[in-house]
Amino acid sequence: MGESVTSIKEQNKSASSSLFKRNVRKFMNNKLALIGLVIVVVITIACIIGMIMGVDYNTPVLSEMKQAPGNGHMFGTDTVGRDLLARVLVGGCYSILIGVFCAVMSSVIGAILGSIAGYFGGKADMILIRISEIFQAFPQLVLVMMLVAIVNKRGLTNLLFIFVFTGWMTTFRMVRNEFMSLKGETYVKVCEAFGMKKSNIMFKQILPNVMSPIIVSTTTNVAFFILQEAALSFIGLGVADSTPTWGNILNAAKSVSVVTNQWWIWVFPGLAISLFVLAINFLGDGLRDVLDAKQQ
Repeated sequence: MGESVTSIKEQNKSASSSLFKRNVRKFMNNKLALIGLVIVVVITIACIIGMIMGVDYNTPVLSEMKQAPGNGHMFGTDTVGRDLLARVLVGGCYSILIGVFCAVMSSVIGAILGSIAGYFGGKADMILIRISEIFQAFPQLVLVMMLVAIVNKRGLTNLLFIFVFTGWMTTFRMVRNEFMSLKGETYVKVCEAFGMKKSNIMFKQILPNVMSPIIVSTTTNVAFFILQEAALSFIGLGVADSTPTWGNILNAAKSVSVVTNQWWIWVFPGLAISLFVLAINFLGDGLRDVLDAKQQ
């Protein structure tokens, strides 16, 4: 009996290893996904190194205002003489932090609420669905702007809270729908018949089978939240001016004279946003091809 159990465990381990290797090969064959991964890693590491090295990103040098790239400033300087390369690197840390934190936390909240609504149904499902419908009745950016105006205080913590508070609905609906289709499966009925706790059934038996689309959704949401922060900061509703996110750096280029005469002030942070978001989307598409069973 013991030998039989050991043999089954070894077979399962071998099958899991084979599946992992096949998925890795499939991902490596997706050139765009591989390029996206490389760009994300390179930009992230560069930003972290810039932050660790303590580059001076916030000291204005009035004698070096609006200097073009060169003369000791690879990306030039902004409207008050601050080094633009240093601001793009440090700003990348803040922007990436906002994107990753909000994507992960909104997915966690959405997954938990979706699990509850999908498994139990009834009043819990009805209440959560109505709440999500109220949130989704407004365009996401408009809803965030309303909450920013209500809070009436710009800051990184407030923005993180607002993004997470308004960003869980997509994951919630996806997980809810998956749970509603999976809770009737045989293995779930067997677990219920043996008296397993409902929380264990939800989070240890059903949820692991929903993790693939959650991972893909979380990855693409990183780009979504980075773009949303950039949009809010560009119009002056994002983080405080002292926090150099990519959106805040672009905020300095709102005037027509800067756009037409000092192109580097908006081109470099704009390129950073575009490259990172595009790379995240490539990476998300690659993960979808590998992880999503519907794409197999």
